Amino acid sequence: LMDSSEFTQLRGRVLRLENGPPVGYPVQFRVTGDDVWVLRDLAEKVAEFMRGNPNLRNVHLDWNELRKSLVLKVDEDKAIAAGITQAALSQALSGTLQGTSIGEFRQFDQTIPIMLRGTEADRRSIDTLLSLNIPAGNGQFIPLGQIARLENTQEESLIWHRNRTPTITIRGDIYSKVQAATVTSEVLGRMGNFAETLPLGYRFEVGGAVEESAKGAVSIQAGIPFFIVVVLTVLMLQLQSFQRVIMVVLTAPFGLIGVASFLLLFNKPFGFVAMLGTIALSGMIMRNSVILVDQIDRNIEQGMIPHDAVVEAAVRRFRPIMLTALAAILAMIPLSESVFFGPMAVAIMGGLLVATLLTLLFLPAVYTLWFKLTRGRQAFELLPTRV
Repeated sequence: LMDSSEFTQLRGRVLRLENGPPVGYPVQFRVTGDDVWVLRDLAEKVAEFMRGNPNLRNVHLDWNELRKSLVLKVDEDKAIAAGITQAALSQALSGTLQGTSIGEFRQFDQTIPIMLRGTEADRRSIDTLLSLNIPAGNGQFIPLGQIARLENTQEESLIWHRNRTPTITIRGDIYSKVQAATVTSEVLGRMGNFAETLPLGYRFEVGGAVEESAKGAVSIQAGIPFFIVVVLTVLMLQLQSFQRVIMVVLTAPFGLIGVASFLLLFNKPFGFVAMLGTIALSGMIMRNSVILVDQIDRNIEQGMIPHDAVVEAAVRRFRPIMLTALAAILAMIPLSESVFFGPMAVAIMGGLLVATLLTLLFLPAVYTLWFKLTRGRQAFELLPTRV
């Protein structure tokens, strides 16, 4: 219907479950300034850029329609000559159209005002309004039509403000599988230096899903220092060695390889829930590393040559580490089709699979290199000693 020539003014919308905080429309841009007409022109330019993107539909402004209104134009010279003040004119019009309080009626514990106003015909008829008698300075009454006239005009029916400044939001829907961040970047690329050419006092801002995602990222970043301190403290209590802690922490970034690959493969957005899944994934990866390092240390304590201890630990722990990782990956499969939790599940599945395989190869190699650098090659191959 929206593409039909018979319904040119029709604007329809299909609402879907939003992935993350509700934003209304996934792609939004805001233009802020004082002059409403300049603001409207700038907003229309932004809307044209958005309509040029094939992935955007239903592009519109959140307020743009004028409404009809009547304005009373008073001839000040005639009003002054007749001795009619602005206060008297306002009081007469207010008493006729809205009413004047002349008393109160009390009923039990309620107070009902008693209003005196003109009849419905006087209030709804424009011709009757112009014949309204206005008290003049000499005690007589003069019809309103002799000192004023009514003019038809148009005015803004709604003006949205943001930080006490008029703001127009240009919004659009996405009905394809393209993510809002991708479409926003494409529109910004078409706009070029539009934001730099704005008049003084006018601002251009990005809203929608991109803005909400940035807010979520800021809230997560605020807790990252505390998260790092807690993780390092727990690892230090468990491993009791700075060298081992560093080796374990170095395996955490391996998950990003799988996260990026699987999100691209399954066309999932790296939003708020995917970011939470990535943070949880780092803990899973470091847990596997702690298990492997602990097994190597146990083998050395039992009198094995360090070289054999590393190989034997990697072989012995390969099956339990892989089975626990596969169990977690299989548990995420039902969630992978979820609209909300799908990105988090895909991120954990991809990151855990790739990181587990890389950890089983990388950590023994790093442990071997570290042992040789700190104790020497001969100690690694012959003497059963700890790092």
